[in-house]
Amino acid sequence: MAESFGADAALYDRARPSYPAALIDALVAAAPGRDFLDVGCGTGILSRQLQAAGCQVLGVDVDERMAAYARSTGVDAEVSPFETWDPAGRTFDALVAGMTWHWIDPAVGAAKAANALRPGGTFAVFWYVLQPPPALGAAFAEVQRDVLPDNPAPASPLGAYEQFLDRTADNLTDAFTDVSRATFPWSRTYTRDEWLDQLRTSGIAKPLATASKLDTLLTRTGTAIDAAGGTFTLDSVAVSLTATRT
Repeated sequence: MAESFGADAALYDRARPSYPAALIDALVAAAPGRDFLDVGCGTGILSRQLQAAGCQVLGVDVDERMAAYARSTGVDAEVSPFETWDPAGRTFDALVAGMTWHWIDPAVGAAKAANALRPGGTFAVFWYVLQPPPALGAAFAEVQRDVLPDNPAPASPLGAYEQFLDRTADNLTDAFTDVSRATFPWSRTYTRDEWLDQLRTSGIAKPLATASKLDTLLTRTGTAIDAAGGTFTLDSVAVSLTATRT
């Protein structure tokens, strides 16, 4: 599934939200320098935000289509699974992974991160949690239960992402210290079409399409948004785990 997102890299880049400015500021402030490695860089959404903040960024992604799109936007990107990526002696002031670390083997990834970071370097992984208004979120969950009865939406989206943070923390070795967590609130208003495009880039889109259920999910979700007035605002949060290389 991690290699499925590049099927329409331009759609992915357009539909996926950027990261909160406060998170970007925190990453830059925590790092001892401006040399960043972006693991699972995708189309370069996070990399470009870091570049705009004055950082030098190297991206690594498993999908050549995503990496090619990132390069077309000015991001230096290499293609490899992170677990087998060759840093060729290079080290970095910070390693970041936005919405991607759950695709990485947590134990292998932690060891690889330790080797890629300079002493005092920052390790930071984070996810954004999409939280529609309660009534609309309940409507979305009902649609998912009907279309995917074996894979219903989690009762607590935030709780689901906290499991990623727990797994990451559990696999960090004594090569890291000062492990901490933080949250960064953010908001964005979505139109019906913008939200459906976002769904088309989600992890469940490919298996749904394979099962001939994606169109049903999109149609019913669009109907729910229309019933709510055609637009809505997400008051969401990004969750992060950071550590310092000893």
